[in-house]
Amino acid sequence: MKKIALAVALTALTVTAAYAGGMAAPVMEAPVIVEQTAGSSAGGLLVPLILLLLVAAAAFG
Repeated sequence: MKKIALAVALTALTVTAAYAGGMAAPVMEAPVIVEQTAGSSAGGLLVPLILLLLVAAAAFG
């Protein structure tokens, strides 16, 4: 009788451990997308414009 009770108890533990996770869908994290922002178009013209003004000031000054 003790062997049958032990077998039932072990079977119950095995079955509950098998269903411990449930049937929930796995959680997938969304990928992180890093987007580079472009600077304004004036940023590329500012330095040459200042350099041109300095050269013009030196030529006429």
